[in-house]
Amino acid sequence: MRVVFLGNAPWSVPSLEAVAGSSHEVVLVLTRVPRPAGRGKRLTPTPVADSARRIELPLLEVETVRSGAGFDTLAQAAPDVLAVVAYGEILPQPVLDVSRVAPVNVHFSVLPKLRGAAPVQRAILEGVESTGVTTIRMDAGMDTGPILLQATEPIRRDDTAGTLGSRLATLGGRLLVDTLDGLAAGTMVDREQDDTQATYAPKLTTEDQQVRWDRRGIDIELQVRALASDPGAMTLYRGRTLKVFKVLRAHRAPAAPNEPVDVEEPGEVIAVGNRGPLIASADDWPVVLDEVQPEGKRRMTGAEFVRGYRPVPGERLG
Repeated sequence: MRVVFLGNAPWSVPSLEAVAGSSHEVVLVLTRVPRPAGRGKRLTPTPVADSARRIELPLLEVETVRSGAGFDTLAQAAPDVLAVVAYGEILPQPVLDVSRVAPVNVHFSVLPKLRGAAPVQRAILEGVESTGVTTIRMDAGMDTGPILLQATEPIRRDDTAGTLGSRLATLGGRLLVDTLDGLAAGTMVDREQDDTQATYAPKLTTEDQQVRWDRRGIDIELQVRALASDPGAMTLYRGRTLKVFKVLRAHRAPAAPNEPVDVEEPGEVIAVGNRGPLIASADDWPVVLDEVQPEGKRRMTGAEFVRGYRPVPGERLG
């Protein structure tokens, strides 16, 4: 079948490359225009644009496909299937109707669970044991279309959004090709979602980034893991922003290598060890700051942070 692919993110790339390597034809790749990135603010193409150029696929970088040149080029491509993966733009019905067979979305959750923009991060935040990938026949709603195929994936104890998202992206590529095969063969059977079972995964906010030390150690760990890849969980230290990328939970008694200070306030430094400072949470499971980035500085291990900033027991974060 003729496929037009829409995507922007690194997690879009495995699906694009899987379809390009299948029996189906990618007749056009649509992705957003380059944007400033990095310290030099150089115009940087999306990972999808880089991949499309590398494997020599027809490519158009546009601000939107809802109207103008983006919509016109999409319509002229006359696709059988519109394949949408981590594209980030809600598509109206006229865009979806361009596809002859189906507009298909690859969503990184087991729908109807975790509809929305941040299903990978929210799955880790919620502490669930597994998630997965769903392909749907798109409608004008937010991840509400009929289910085509689904596959599950366990969430590992050390998963971050980056590691989990990478596995789901690879799984999504395989599932998208299977979906296209089924649509081409006429064997695909749609299944309506049960809206009564729906949960939501809204876009992460600055409030979601703020570490709340008055929560349990496990909740703090989940938050840091969910945000570890980007943008990072944040707290204040000595009046400046401290990003936290990795923490270890440890029971208080054996975790403190030095004589612990008798503090109970969440956010206080309990002790300073070889791995990094041990920070009190709301329960008996404080966290070790294992990898951080002070404002204006590079990322560093907790041990490097201790040597450079010399935190002392009784200091407060947050």
